[in-house]
Amino acid sequence: MAALGTDQQVELVARMAALGPAFAERAERYDREASFPYENFDDLREAGFLGLCIPAAFGGMGADFATYALVAEELGRHCGSTALTFNMHTATCMLAGPIADMLDLEDADQVALEKRRGAMFADVLQNGTIHAQPFSEGLSAGATTGIATMATPVEGGYRVTGRKIFASLSESASVHNIICLVPGDDRVRLLGVPAEAEGVTVTGDWDPLGMRGTISKNLVFEDVFVPEENEWLPPGVFDQMASGFPYFYMTLSFAYLGLMRAIVDFTGAYLRGDVNGNSRASHPQKQALWASMNVQYEQAQALTYRVLESAEANPDPDDVRRAWAAMVTTMDGAPELASMAIKACGGRSLLRPLPLERLYRDARCGATMLPWSVEVCLERLGQYGILEGDGGFA
Repeated sequence: MAALGTDQQVELVARMAALGPAFAERAERYDREASFPYENFDDLREAGFLGLCIPAAFGGMGADFATYALVAEELGRHCGSTALTFNMHTATCMLAGPIADMLDLEDADQVALEKRRGAMFADVLQNGTIHAQPFSEGLSAGATTGIATMATPVEGGYRVTGRKIFASLSESASVHNIICLVPGDDRVRLLGVPAEAEGVTVTGDWDPLGMRGTISKNLVFEDVFVPEENEWLPPGVFDQMASGFPYFYMTLSFAYLGLMRAIVDFTGAYLRGDVNGNSRASHPQKQALWASMNVQYEQAQALTYRVLESAEANPDPDDVRRAWAAMVTTMDGAPELASMAIKACGGRSLLRPLPLERLYRDARCGATMLPWSVEVCLERLGQYGILEGDGGFA
């Protein structure tokens, strides 16, 4: 069982909280401009957080999955776009670090992993390299299905051709870590495509409803050479992760749990009169909405924390079912909470630069995020326990 509230977790969450006010102050500008939060990543880099999930043996902070969740939640409380893009960076470090260490790898795969991840971790820690992890192609809701991006083996590496949509950090990351297939081999590969490589192009406009600072445009790869040392995981290890540690796919929800806390924080301050000096705390209807908001937030956090406490490799199916339920509770709960906040605070609370209007729009985006979108999770929950063959975890 994973521990929550360890000394390391308390320290790292406090360090992220100290960065938070500056992130929150910049959030309105990133949203208005739909610009990437470069300043926030500079702060994260300087504070060492780019190495959050790099094992201590390699010089990183050594955060495990649960610790990452708590830190990401705190970051999401201050800037949702930064929390989501930070997740995309940290995801590869987590896959090659604490998650890979949970899996039962063959000796040869372990040797290959140590060599490849050591070089990647050193680059992040020494050079501050930002990684992205664009997986979506829009062909399937499955985590290991609907992959049309192909990597053809050539001398010294691969030639990659394909396309990824909603590629967060599309104009900001130095490396795009993509999942792809080798022709004739159904094992999923995780390759790091250098952003400056010949044949990589960023396409499309970016003017979305919310989470505007993620800059999630489309990536197109046309016969892009990827050196073999950029295959961060041995072939098949990604598939092993998808079935052996499916909790990986709930990492986006931690940012939204933090966003829910931001909504609660703002509403409390607004009702008390801290924002404009006009207290509404004595109105019974406001109190009823405030009570319902607290219940909804506590339910989402409690269920998420319950999942974190039991998140281990090769989970019991009931534990994965609970993770799906946590995803729905958070991703659907965030916009519902924002709607209640608008009712409680009233129309003037939507005026910019007050954050509630932005928080509302950001909150609307979580339910659609694959592979564990609300739709997918509800479908699996609807089948689990009553139909034979529940569809698997990924």
